[in-house]
Amino acid sequence: MADVSGISDPYRRRVLDDELDELMAGLAAIAIDGPKGVGKTATASQRARTVHWLDDPTQRAIAAADVDRLLAGPAPVLIDEWQNVPPVWDCVRRAVDRQAPPGRFLLTGSASPKDTGTDSGGGRIVRVRMRSLSLAERWPSEATVSLAELLEGGRPAVTGSTERRLGDYTEEILRSGLPGIRTLPDRARRAQLDSYLQRVVDRDFPDLGYAVRNPEGLRRWLRAYAAATSSTVSYEKIRAAAAGAEEPPIARSTVIPYREALERLFQLDPVPAWSPTGSQLKKVSLPEKHQLADPALAARLLRVRAADLLQGTAPAPLTPKDGGLLGALFESLVTLSVRVYAQGAEAEVNHFRTYRRDREVDLIVKGESGRVLAVEVKLAAAPAGDAGAHLNWLQGELGDELLDKLITTGPSAYRSADGIAVVPAALLGP
Repeated sequence: MADVSGISDPYRRRVLDDELDELMAGLAAIAIDGPKGVGKTATASQRARTVHWLDDPTQRAIAAADVDRLLAGPAPVLIDEWQNVPPVWDCVRRAVDRQAPPGRFLLTGSASPKDTGTDSGGGRIVRVRMRSLSLAERWPSEATVSLAELLEGGRPAVTGSTERRLGDYTEEILRSGLPGIRTLPDRARRAQLDSYLQRVVDRDFPDLGYAVRNPEGLRRWLRAYAAATSSTVSYEKIRAAAAGAEEPPIARSTVIPYREALERLFQLDPVPAWSPTGSQLKKVSLPEKHQLADPALAARLLRVRAADLLQGTAPAPLTPKDGGLLGALFESLVTLSVRVYAQGAEAEVNHFRTYRRDREVDLIVKGESGRVLAVEVKLAAAPAGDAGAHLNWLQGELGDELLDKLITTGPSAYRSADGIAVVPAALLGP
């Protein structure tokens, strides 16, 4: 156990901090979930006065022998990487049942263990998701358009300009939103991303209780999934694409545990489909849209660099996409950012596609009121004449249920003649 009340290292505030401010005022226990390296410990440590580091073998052994020791110390008590001693979950839950005061416990976890009862917190431990750095967190002085304000309705002003161009977004895709990796020199960053992915296969799977009998097959499947970024291609097609040059496709019975483990490790972060209710939209398609935890992981799995993406020489994604692989990875970057902002605004993010695939919208952000924002992600410097066709069609179908429409592209934020908010990705914030 460590008392960390005196820690004063520099810290850049995250969007999640505002959410934690509100939640800790009324909740006794909060679990911060997310993949390794996104900054969970750094954020939680800013608030904690007592920390139990369960990634440390000595502290882990002590905790396993006497888990109730973790409840002691000045509050807030942070239990870091709690999944290394799964009984911690029930121990904290019992403490909440005994009327622990608000702000008593913070748990951080890089995995959701199997068969521990953690999928049902019973309302005692509230789980929040932490993702990689959004663009507003990477470029904190840029945002001029608030997603939360757009969700409130009233069509707020859409203004601002940015010097960020396609090369800047491409660099951000490759740098990653993992705070400890993104600032490294290029070669060191690539090596660190390789090491990160290798750890997932070699250590994280076994630690979670999954035996990997074919590590190379798992790596091939991850590469195929990366090639499916920002698409709804079937898992069967991903499985077929993961076949080796002289090997058959990986068995379905093997792939299903891969997916389960990667989701429990928060490495897969698919976007669910939106199924509108109470509207005239009926025949919709419901496959999820594939996303890894960070677009840099997809880029590294596919071994692409900035020149490959910008010159169009990168491998093609599994399904056609405007802008090729760069278009898919740019959508992934925007999706990551929008999900961070939406969570802070108590909104959820989905995608939309009709059954016949004749209409689709990249992202649907549904607020607490049930009304939605529709977001199209465009790679071009300026939207083409028909760029808003699907958004305007959706407006006609939903009427007042659709609060606003956005296209993320270009250097300037403005509202077009047909009412679409054209917002560069760099200018959209929480």
